[in-house]
Amino acid sequence: MLVQSSRFRFRFLFPPIQKRIPSSLSFSVASSAMDSASPSMLFLCGKSSSEWEVAKSLKINDTLNLPNGGKVSALLQSEINTFRFGEYAFNVDLFLNSLSTKRFGRFLIWSPLLPSTHDVVSHNFCELPVGTVCVADTQFKGRGRSKNAWESPRGCLMFSFTLQMEDGKTVPLVQYVVSLAVTEAIKDVCDRNGFPFINVRIKWPNDLYLNGLKVGGILCTSTYKSKKFNVSCGIGFNVGNEKPTTCLNTVLKELSTTPNEFRREDVMAAFFNKFEMFYDIFINQGFQTLEELYYRTWLHSGQRVIVQEKNEDRVVENVVTIQGLTSSGYLLAIGDDNQMCELHPDGNSFDFFKGLVRRKLE
Repeated sequence: MLVQSSRFRFRFLFPPIQKRIPSSLSFSVASSAMDSASPSMLFLCGKSSSEWEVAKSLKINDTLNLPNGGKVSALLQSEINTFRFGEYAFNVDLFLNSLSTKRFGRFLIWSPLLPSTHDVVSHNFCELPVGTVCVADTQFKGRGRSKNAWESPRGCLMFSFTLQMEDGKTVPLVQYVVSLAVTEAIKDVCDRNGFPFINVRIKWPNDLYLNGLKVGGILCTSTYKSKKFNVSCGIGFNVGNEKPTTCLNTVLKELSTTPNEFRREDVMAAFFNKFEMFYDIFINQGFQTLEELYYRTWLHSGQRVIVQEKNEDRVVENVVTIQGLTSSGYLLAIGDDNQMCELHPDGNSFDFFKGLVRRKLE
């Protein structure tokens, strides 16, 4: 039973080793290069003939658009080769040939330059097949938690996809399934290509870290319509862009004597192959089935934090130790007095959290 709620701040007693960096993974792109008045090119692609038919229908009916009257130009996969996008363009065929899913990622929207992949899938959710993914080479109005803006550089893997859920209690947990699928996808790519092991870790609730530096983030949003939750999941991950922090290829270069590189297409295909498997387990058996693997990947088991809790006009400090997650997806912690409590995020800060809401559990 929840018996007490209070607002507090805390600091780590024994924090994970990490360097202080900007809280955003953004890398500024000259605004003069971003002509927001020009239509965004959206190439509609698919794994099979059923997805190709969807693409044709969307183009013929001029269905897709962007928020605030943003213009788009819908084109088909067969039209990609009529343009010259250069060697850094996302290789649609490479991604689709590596994909082995039945639902997720099979209908693909690719854009060389886009305000936000998340806006494309969330704004057009009801017009797109569930499992649609939108990926961009560059985006200049990317979204983060608490309405943070992300300007994302070339080499960063930036994509958003859709899913639909019926149980509102499980919606907050899906971001953990997404995070886990990213870390396991990196391991899978390493194994298949003979790369050295690269240990990407999860920082709760939705950040990804490598060698103590933030290299990725997850954003999941949802709306409720017709008794279902329409969920849009966005991922930004540093694959080939070493600034502003580090990236997979920089770390791989340090570990390998051969000129190997991660490709965005391989990482995204591996992600969906993992995610579809994890998501089915999550829906059918609950997140508890994935918890052991999740805890092996996250940064927080056994972390001790000093809680600064305001009590009337006094600030009282207490020490709690993170144990795991509660059934609702918040942090489960225990105090030195053996009192169990639930920690909720309140704010969005690089320093883990500037403020939390603690609820003692009985």
